[in-house]
Amino acid sequence: MAGEKYIIVGDVVRAHGIRGEVCIDSHADSPSYFERGAVVRLSPRQAPGRGRDYAVRAARVHKERLLVSFDGVPDRNAAEALRGLAVCVPASRLDPPDPDEVFLHELLGLRVRLAGAAPADPDLGVLEDVRDSGGAELWVIRDAAGNEILFPAAEELVPEIDLGARLVVIDPPPGLLELYQGS
Repeated sequence: MAGEKYIIVGDVVRAHGIRGEVCIDSHADSPSYFERGAVVRLSPRQAPGRGRDYAVRAARVHKERLLVSFDGVPDRNAAEALRGLAVCVPASRLDPPDPDEVFLHELLGLRVRLAGAAPADPDLGVLEDVRDSGGAELWVIRDAAGNEILFPAAEELVPEIDLGARLVVIDPPPGLLELYQGS
């Protein structure tokens, strides 16, 4: 579908073996994206959706990653050529989130306000990126002065996310903002 938005659901880490399998870090909870016959688009990470479609021939779990075979990828050399590409699906194919969850891509661009801020107080900044640090999710917030703030997005530190208002409210621990803003 022309103009459809694609969402990254995984990354091709490396080739595996000699029969064209690739090792994938999956960011998706749903295994349906990697079922036999499912079609994914492999794209450069900075341009989700600009790439080539591949049908999944087979997939299996191996050491907390997925090993996936694609139609048209017959050997290690062809698989190695896919290293570093993002695994993308159209946004319309995403499984709906649970009622208390949001998709990571929906967070990008949200205005960030501090808990307890008065209505006339300025926003802290804009949520620019979400990073998976292996533990707590890290949000990259760009404040009005251009400072990058790394914020641990633990549930107790994020009292409100309002996608309709394009707003997230955070309650940072004492001293965190001063580390980044030099106050």
